[in-house]
Amino acid sequence: MAAVVAIRSLAKTYFRKRLNAAFFILAKIFLLSKAEQFIKDKLEQRRNEGLYRSLKPENDLADFCSNDYLGFARNENLKKLIEEEMRANAGHFIGSTGSRLLSGNSRYIENLEKEIAAFHGAESGLIYNSGYDANLGLFSSLPQKGDTIILDELAHASIIDGARLSFANRYSFRHNDLDSFEEKLKHGKGNCYVAIESVYSMDGDTPPITDIVELTEKYNANLIVDEAHAVGLYGAGLINQFELEDRVFARVVTFGKALGCHGAIVLGSNLLREYLINFSRSFIYTTAASFHQFAAIKKAYKFLPDSGDAIERLKANIDFFKRSISVRNLQLIASNSAIQCMVAGSNEKARELAQQLQNAGSDARPILSPTVSKGSERIRICLHAFNTFEQIATLTDIINRF
Repeated sequence: MAAVVAIRSLAKTYFRKRLNAAFFILAKIFLLSKAEQFIKDKLEQRRNEGLYRSLKPENDLADFCSNDYLGFARNENLKKLIEEEMRANAGHFIGSTGSRLLSGNSRYIENLEKEIAAFHGAESGLIYNSGYDANLGLFSSLPQKGDTIILDELAHASIIDGARLSFANRYSFRHNDLDSFEEKLKHGKGNCYVAIESVYSMDGDTPPITDIVELTEKYNANLIVDEAHAVGLYGAGLINQFELEDRVFARVVTFGKALGCHGAIVLGSNLLREYLINFSRSFIYTTAASFHQFAAIKKAYKFLPDSGDAIERLKANIDFFKRSISVRNLQLIASNSAIQCMVAGSNEKARELAQQLQNAGSDARPILSPTVSKGSERIRICLHAFNTFEQIATLTDIINRF
């Protein structure tokens, strides 16, 4: 009898546990935790506001959205050069195995940094894993409490995020407005750092760089220029074209645009390089890139001086686009770069135009708020050396009729 009671007790316990487990599973399905409810609400809010982001796979549409301005990312000759470099250095590991301060550094990388610095007319350079890492590491570590950072209001998110992580005073000036810029310079305290882009990623326009250089010198400020979207179309960049190499404090050059690779380099003095190695957290506390990435960067730089034909095709495509576009209900932002933007004024209109373009075979994407400010939502057209006049004509015909 005692055995029967024991068995019944065990059975009740077993089924109670199974029931509790089933209840727990159902609760997880139908009852969200406080944190999960917050996530769900925020996503739902973004959907309701028409701001929801999602990833999209590759497609067969004509490319008018990538940053592969010269077509390096798809260039078969460059691919062969990279493969040859890999075979010539077959002893390298698949991965770097650690940060550059531990096991991830090599003479190959340091020699590459010297080559790139020389190409851009800089004293020294330090390679980062991405352009975001470079700006984050530079602007978060260099300015200190009591210093000042002055940014163009349209500076890239990576610059803004880096500045936020510093303890410096931070000001922004009206886009490309010299009067607004000088007014902010007057309030600069401590070491003053100024950040601009030589070609702005969301507008495609160029600031009055020489005037900005002169004002920074007048107020003993230090100018940092992000050349991400200038290198390629303008050779080594606009700072080189304007022969201002010795008048800027630092430059950030990314390899994921016209060079078709990945990563970035901060160009400046030997002192700056040593400082970043010691204080830049996005450099110190990350695993170094693989050897393949450095080999690709090296060969892309070797490839660039011989790419005059691609640069001329890109310039011809920019000129053809500007002659073909005649928008009625959109605002065309003045630009001589590969980035051409039409402001639609709302997320809905930008999405509608993008869908019409995609339906016609052109992969153009809408840039929506909050990526850009509300009311400046747009279509961002990226032109490339490999686009044909026929593709551009199809694109502009739809935009002109919108």
